[in-house]
Amino acid sequence: MVETAIALAPPSRPRLAARKLAAHLFTLTFLAAWEAASFVAPSYLLPSPVQVAQRLWTFVTSWRDLGHLGSSLFHVAAAIAISFVIGSLLALLPYYVPVLRLAIERRIGPFLNSFSAIGWTLLSIMWFGVSPLTVVFAISAVLVPFALVNMSAGLANLDAETIEMAESFTRRRARMFLLVIVPSLYPFIFATLRIMFGVAWKVTLTAELFGGNTGLGYMINLARQEFDTATIFAAIVLIIGFVHGMDRYVLAPLQASVSRHYAS
Repeated sequence: MVETAIALAPPSRPRLAARKLAAHLFTLTFLAAWEAASFVAPSYLLPSPVQVAQRLWTFVTSWRDLGHLGSSLFHVAAAIAISFVIGSLLALLPYYVPVLRLAIERRIGPFLNSFSAIGWTLLSIMWFGVSPLTVVFAISAVLVPFALVNMSAGLANLDAETIEMAESFTRRRARMFLLVIVPSLYPFIFATLRIMFGVAWKVTLTAELFGGNTGLGYMINLARQEFDTATIFAAIVLIIGFVHGMDRYVLAPLQASVSRHYAS
């Protein structure tokens, strides 16, 4: 028991400081190696960190470039909302209609989970052409299985005694769903949205690259045609920073707060 307690204890401050120092040294080493490699390789193959930083500055000060960022944000937000609703409905169907469990878990779920993002993008191009609808459809189709699997797991882990107690107070399914089931699913909802947010950005670039006429993926496609590698690197750095910042400073604290509240 003592060994287990020691193993589970949080790391000390000197150890945390050493880890942060190692992380910063790794970052500086990587930047130095990148700068050294940029002296050897042509700029259209590997721009220097200074060139990328300059392009990143012009990006965040250009309304045209920020417009492409806004388009990508809209695509991601719309796709997450649509796919979460569809995935949650698919998860709720077998919960309230058990006869549909086999069809959804053994047929619809595996089909959606196995179809690739490229496949959905090409198919949506044939259906909707090159448009924002194509991008949103392709992202939503990829994200639906994440919502389906996570919300199904949340419904399967509902406290049976809590549900039984709620049924003794009311027979109205809508009231019990809103006041009991939905609050019990909050940790799973936040975990699902956090996963979908990270995956959505990976799919967004692919969908915009092939089927979009706006967004960062479309911008990267134009930069590729013009051998503007600095723009590609700047867009990548911007996406990494934005996704990491949202996940670490917004989504993760919210999920931890909800988990602590409902675990207590």
